[in-house]
Amino acid sequence: MRTAKLDQTDRDLLNLLQSRFPLSRQPFAELGAALGLDEEEVIERIGRLKQTRVIRYIGPVFDSRSLGYRSTLVAMRIPEERLERAVRIVDEHPGVSHNYARSDALNLWFTLAVPPGSDLKEELQALVARVDPEEMVDLPAVRLFKIGVFFDVAGDGRVGGSVPAKPEITLQPAVALSGSEEAVVRELQREIPLTARPFDDMAQRAGVGVDEFLRCCRALLERGVMRRFGASLRHHSVGFAANAMVCWRVPSPMVEEAGRVMSAFSEVSHCYEREASEGWPYNVFAMIHGRTREDCLHTITRIAEQTGVEEYRVLFTVKEFKKERVKLVATTERQT
Repeated sequence: MRTAKLDQTDRDLLNLLQSRFPLSRQPFAELGAALGLDEEEVIERIGRLKQTRVIRYIGPVFDSRSLGYRSTLVAMRIPEERLERAVRIVDEHPGVSHNYARSDALNLWFTLAVPPGSDLKEELQALVARVDPEEMVDLPAVRLFKIGVFFDVAGDGRVGGSVPAKPEITLQPAVALSGSEEAVVRELQREIPLTARPFDDMAQRAGVGVDEFLRCCRALLERGVMRRFGASLRHHSVGFAANAMVCWRVPSPMVEEAGRVMSAFSEVSHCYEREASEGWPYNVFAMIHGRTREDCLHTITRIAEQTGVEEYRVLFTVKEFKKERVKLVATTERQT
């Protein structure tokens, strides 16, 4: 994918859309006021940036675990002649949000999430039976150190992410939602309309007033049910052509400190501790972004020097097969 042609106003707008999308009655007017633009021009620019595939999506990122879902990261070794079929089977699963080819013998990596009442291991076993990989590794998360990506397209070109105030974040337990909160969660998963008051119709469909709808959105953010609301960009289109998942083998006593150090790097968007296995002894995973492969490798070298962790594997993304948000089902729907 080629880097898109963006003027400085586009770049400033993209930064705001990623970091500070207003949960207000007229969000595009507020964005315009911050940039010295009128509301109509903001809406027009966003429409063009979506049409040219710079903006992937504007909406919420929910913490699926807080809604009762369980998920895992799965790696498979698939012979090249069967890879296309395997990708098709994996991508068809509604609980698969991300699916990539990566530069390793374990060449297919995807995330799998299942709703409350479903057995994650059974669901994975059923998928494995259909795909029939030569090898499979199940890597559920143990601890979350950092999550969230921000591509600075207006400043010095850094990648940033939400760094927790504490050295670790325990994985969010399931929370109880009110009926109106469930309705808001369902409605927020629609694509936000590019209209002057995009939340008005959403609130009406959710059966609440727009002020209550927006208060509920802000409450979901404060409780951690919604991690953020904003734009997701196609990183290649804004000049970040390379990314790698780096799997580190960290001695248990060093895991917390290593996670803290890795999370402090702006180039790291995600950092987890995951269960190691006999066939895959790596237990800390960091997602690293850069404009080039050399940028990523330089970051990896710096991380290794600062953490003292010498054993790791670098898995560059070879191809993106699927990247979309799992359609989360509200409680009332689960019980029908």
